[in-house]
Amino acid sequence: MRKLLLIGALTLAAAARADEPRLVSVAKIWDQGKHNAFTDLIRWRGKWYCTFREAEAHVGGDGKLRLLESDDGKSWTSVALVAEAGIDLRDPHLSVTPDDRLMLVAGGSVYQGGTKLLGRQPRVTFSADGRTWTAPQRVLTEGDWLWRVIWHDGKAYGVAYRSGDAPDWAIRLVASDDGVKFTDVAPLKVPGRPNETTLRFLADGTMMAMVRREGGDTFGWLGTSRAPYQEWQWHETKHRFGGPNFLQLPDGALWGVSRSYPGGAKTVLARMTRATYEPVLTFPSGGDTSYAGLVWHDGLLWVSYYSSHEGRTSIYLAQVELPRAAGR
Repeated sequence: MRKLLLIGALTLAAAARADEPRLVSVAKIWDQGKHNAFTDLIRWRGKWYCTFREAEAHVGGDGKLRLLESDDGKSWTSVALVAEAGIDLRDPHLSVTPDDRLMLVAGGSVYQGGTKLLGRQPRVTFSADGRTWTAPQRVLTEGDWLWRVIWHDGKAYGVAYRSGDAPDWAIRLVASDDGVKFTDVAPLKVPGRPNETTLRFLADGTMMAMVRREGGDTFGWLGTSRAPYQEWQWHETKHRFGGPNFLQLPDGALWGVSRSYPGGAKTVLARMTRATYEPVLTFPSGGDTSYAGLVWHDGLLWVSYYSSHEGRTSIYLAQVELPRAAGR
């Protein structure tokens, strides 16, 4: 009887572990700048590319966009440094255009005296080889911030936000055929100073949004919409976001990575649905941290992020084994 009970307990424990994500590895891949932050990750033409901002500090100065390249995800080489004189380029995000070029979208801020913001406008730049990039080009209008774009059926979609002294900031869905000329699709009626937003297209064609909010209770919102993306269904989570990102796995499961605030900032992995977000794993992180890039490859979730838990803000790459969705 005792043997049967022990076997049963071990079986239950194994099942519980199998239902939770497992951190397979984590490694620092860059720390050569004074402040290395705000990452994104992509796999393109059989190689890995990781981008991030390199600058003197978290805010201010002339931030530059560093591009790292790797064949195996272990050994990384710097292949590009995108810069614009007098401009703080920040929050770079990668995507692949319909004609198979890499595209970078980033914020372009101008400061006075180091940290006083005078103005900003999004920039885009393109590369046919990951190493040589076009000069940063302004898109949208002064005051906008186009935080990330994704391509779907030949169009680039993103959410632009504006902030300032108004009680509520505004976000809107925008789209482009070429990644340069963007037009408004619909306003997104999210209260509480919404800003950083990641969009994804789900397997059934639904557009899903993960929105950071800085006002009210500050809890992040999740939204879904069907074409033509005029009407949205919104759900408030019970967690604050910072640098939000998520994706859908081939088995249909949704997973996100963002900053966790209670008890000190950490970068966390969260199990998601279209309406919920629940952190289940904490990456080695702390202090100035988050802003993850996500790629599903060879049965693992690859996660780039930055953190200052070891002193200088540095770039990390983690691999996570995820449980399979029920019935898969």
